[in-house]
Amino acid sequence: MNTRRFSIRAAFAAAAAAALISGAAWRGLAASPPAPAVAAAQTPAATGRTLAAGSRDSYADVVKAVAPAVVTIRVEGKATVSPTQFEGGDDFFRRFFGGDDDQPRQRVMPRTQRQRGLGSGVVMTTDGYILTNNHVVDGADKIHVDLADGRTLEGKVIGTDKPSDLALIKVNGSGLPTAPLGNSDNAQVGDVVLAIGNPLGVGQTVTMGIVSAKGRSTGSGDGSRSYQDFLQTDAPINHGNSGGALVNTKGEVVGINAEMLSPVDANIGIGFAIPSNMARHVMDDLKKDGHVRRAQLGVEVQPVTSDLAESLGLKHVGGAIIGKITPDSAADRAGLKRGDVIQSFNGQPVTDINSLRNHVADAQPGSNASVVIVRDGSEKTVSVKLEEADVSRESARNREPGTSDKAALGISVQRGPKGLVITDVNPDSRAADAGLQEGDVILEVNRQAVQSVDELRAAVRKTTDRPVLLLVEREGRTQFVTVRPNNG
Repeated sequence: MNTRRFSIRAAFAAAAAAALISGAAWRGLAASPPAPAVAAAQTPAATGRTLAAGSRDSYADVVKAVAPAVVTIRVEGKATVSPTQFEGGDDFFRRFFGGDDDQPRQRVMPRTQRQRGLGSGVVMTTDGYILTNNHVVDGADKIHVDLADGRTLEGKVIGTDKPSDLALIKVNGSGLPTAPLGNSDNAQVGDVVLAIGNPLGVGQTVTMGIVSAKGRSTGSGDGSRSYQDFLQTDAPINHGNSGGALVNTKGEVVGINAEMLSPVDANIGIGFAIPSNMARHVMDDLKKDGHVRRAQLGVEVQPVTSDLAESLGLKHVGGAIIGKITPDSAADRAGLKRGDVIQSFNGQPVTDINSLRNHVADAQPGSNASVVIVRDGSEKTVSVKLEEADVSRESARNREPGTSDKAALGISVQRGPKGLVITDVNPDSRAADAGLQEGDVILEVNRQAVQSVDELRAAVRKTTDRPVLLLVEREGRTQFVTVRPNNG
């Protein structure tokens, strides 16, 4: 079976629905810098509504309380359609892209066109912070948010987090209806839940089901979506539901709808939602820092199978056995060893690798964690001072900000002996439009030498009223190139 998600780069296949396969996953029709203090999300009681689902055979009161906070997100971006060749007769391009001075070279260039996508989101604060999926807004350079009252507001990305597939966007508003985040840890298999969103572009729709399972990991995505702890539900989730709300009968959002599992282009009753507790952590970090801070132990682990449990003399199958410890890591300094079996983390049972990864990631970097291990048949509790995960720091050091950054150029870079070497160019980006290629070396930005990603990032962000001027070296030749940053 394939897990299907929802992507902005998929073109509309029909007037009402637009979703194509992206990898093995269907995405919804698509699907922080320090921010000032924001108003707390309203609860149904705060809005004057009383939830009385038990008073009759209906969930209408729950829907009335929550549905106004569920919005439709329409995005626009560019996608490559097919390569087109043209004669490099223009002297600038001929000299820049190489070739004999008197012999123009052909160059294959991607042809791009506007693509539109559709997803959903949930308003978290009265002044317009909205949770949605990362894949709903990934690659978008325009975001429009349709509110339940008929208004359409322009949205901007505050921050994205690919590992959890969450994003935080912002619209300018006040007094907006909100939905409260519940405690997803309290959700139980068998609980009734409602999925609210805009499937297939037909308009806001409510579907009902139960929580079918917890702690699911679908293994979908491109490898960057490494933090999966899904709530599984049979409430129908279709293209366009991505980023919408999974709500319990108390009117609390317990999940952000993200995926469906289906071998065909249709819902078969297996959908997945990101639990609200993970969403809360990501949202708070994106608001505060623009990126998510996660802790790490510094270990490589594998699941404990029945054969391993028997060999180790364990009473129960489960947990995670340490196969490798990173030198001078948090685990190393705490005295953990290869062969230790981690059974619980901060009082939470470790059932497999995924649960351990999520428990650690949810902890605060720099905090002390209590880790229960089994070593040589004896149980032992170890205190570990957690360090911050390298993922965000490596991304900041080695990669130019992605499409979520207003000033993004659409390139990935790494430090080289002369400047910043371009390691990847998004074919739909402004950089690709300007002719930048993998292997080009950026020597200067706006006539200033750059040696780090931070310097590049700062220079691009400062350039708000004109194109960015880059001095680029390619195959021993240097040339000035202008690129318009993605700042709207």
